Amino acid sequence: MKKNRENIHLLCAAAAAIFLVVGPPTANAQTPAAGPAFADLPVVRPVMECAQLKGMNLSAMAGVAMAISAAEVKRDGPAPYCEVHGYVSPQVDFEMVLPTTNWTQRYVQNGCGGLCGSTGTPRAGGDDNGPSQRGELALATTGAGHVGGDGVWAADDPELRIDFAYRAVHVTSLAAKALIEKYYGQKPKFSYFIGSSEGGREAAMEAQRFPDDFNGISCGSPALQFITQNTFYHAWNAVHNSDDSGHAILTPDKLPILHAAAMAACDAQDGLKDGMIADPRACHFDPSVVQCKPGDDPATCLTAAQVNVAREVYKGAHDDKGEQVIISGPFPGSELSWTQFVPANLDMTRAGGAVLANSLLKYMAFPKNPPLNYKLTDFHFDLATFKAIAPMHAIYDAVDPDLSKFAAAGGKIIMSHGWADSAISPVNTVAYYVAMKSLMGEDRVKQFSRLYMIPGRYHGASGDTGPIALDTLSPVMSWVEKVAAPNSLMTTYQAAPANATGGRGGGRGAGRGAAAPAAPLKVLRTRPVFPYPLVAQYKGSGSIDDAANFQAVMPSAALPEKFNWMGNSFFNPHYEEWCGWTGMSFACGKEPR
Repeated sequence: MKKNRENIHLLCAAAAAIFLVVGPPTANAQTPAAGPAFADLPVVRPVMECAQLKGMNLSAMAGVAMAISAAEVKRDGPAPYCEVHGYVSPQVDFEMVLPTTNWTQRYVQNGCGGLCGSTGTPRAGGDDNGPSQRGELALATTGAGHVGGDGVWAADDPELRIDFAYRAVHVTSLAAKALIEKYYGQKPKFSYFIGSSEGGREAAMEAQRFPDDFNGISCGSPALQFITQNTFYHAWNAVHNSDDSGHAILTPDKLPILHAAAMAACDAQDGLKDGMIADPRACHFDPSVVQCKPGDDPATCLTAAQVNVAREVYKGAHDDKGEQVIISGPFPGSELSWTQFVPANLDMTRAGGAVLANSLLKYMAFPKNPPLNYKLTDFHFDLATFKAIAPMHAIYDAVDPDLSKFAAAGGKIIMSHGWADSAISPVNTVAYYVAMKSLMGEDRVKQFSRLYMIPGRYHGASGDTGPIALDTLSPVMSWVEKVAAPNSLMTTYQAAPANATGGRGGGRGAGRGAAAPAAPLKVLRTRPVFPYPLVAQYKGSGSIDDAANFQAVMPSAALPEKFNWMGNSFFNPHYEEWCGWTGMSFACGKEPR
């Protein structure tokens, strides 16, 4: 697959897990600020025509072999822009948006989702990010070096695995900055990265491996533990929710019943019954309370087998002795988002988590791929299997807690995760952030990093009622450009769009723009979110749907921050390896290649 990318049709489906919805940030830990404060940067205009970029060789300027296959002016955004397609050798595709009239010297690169495989549409920020809404940002994204999100591309090509693991995002930033310098006659004043899920892993990887690439990074719902997450975590849920015929045991109609019981048990534990569990680590919910009893209507309760599935999902993958193979399963409050492993068609082979786990296990997780007829039921949840896939941790995972080089370079990183995320357990991010503080010291970490945990938020940007808007790009930009640390952010809980089902409506993204903006969604609630471990406490009067009536407090009780599982040693600094390849095999070591 070393073919020239000029004639490859790039898929245009946007990565579903990039944060694209926003609400105004706040600059004070008690009350919302008027809005973000960015540097006042003058507009810089191009020094050449857009079409002149096509075919131009900027390899020497970028420091990597690259080619530009297309460059054309488009006018379907808030301002005209030059759309550029290109690739970095061997086949790291990228797409760029370069404003033709109003570039304000900022570059934003966004991550992809799942296993990537298409560039998507370069987008950044959202409805309240001014530079994005005005079309002032130079934007770029990459498909991470391959086409298709099924993992087959990795079957016999270690080079493509390396591109996906850590190289593609880095070389895209080099190519994009070279294009910016050529087109505008100067480099960007500030460079940013924003990504969620797989894009969040890419964000963390950039801070860890390439600390000089970006001034500011937004790292959302990150798949930091990529190997165990996409094997043990997803495989466990799929296998345990599958009967002998391959059909789902726990079915979609039972998720609202389970969710209602979890909320009844834990919603008020934080002192406020508001339809959200502020921190589900404090929730000890037993799903047996909804198990059917003789005479019960089966439509209103769960069977014993379904209760057992729920127990195993909450607990997460473990061996037959009870030792955790992953850090945690999803938490109570996340049940309505379990559709990734509770498929509506009951066919577990088509469930998202099962498909992802199957791809990883066949093509990426092991140093040597298993036979192609390998299936999830061949996978064992034990220490031997954990050790068998552990070598790939040094390539794909992004859990090095030593960000001293990123901090020394002046970088700022905002991390965020929803407490109701069922695709990636939120305590993965908590544990990583705690490891950062343990290694570098809390005071040092506060100088360049913040973590925000969002009650009720699923994977990405939705919740029980619909989108939960959170702007993470604006506060990163403000922190970098005005040295204003974001002591609180604003979350906006919105009603789901009319065509959404199950409270999983997506948010309204903004980027290069659309001809007609989406109709505003109804705002149900605003709520501040404070830097971890602070939580939002109701002041005792006024509407619980108004952010002004909440203040930051420390939790009343200490909750677990470190977890006993087989990968405790994974948070050691400088575990990473840098890889090349010999034939079809990796050749890895501690020195960058």
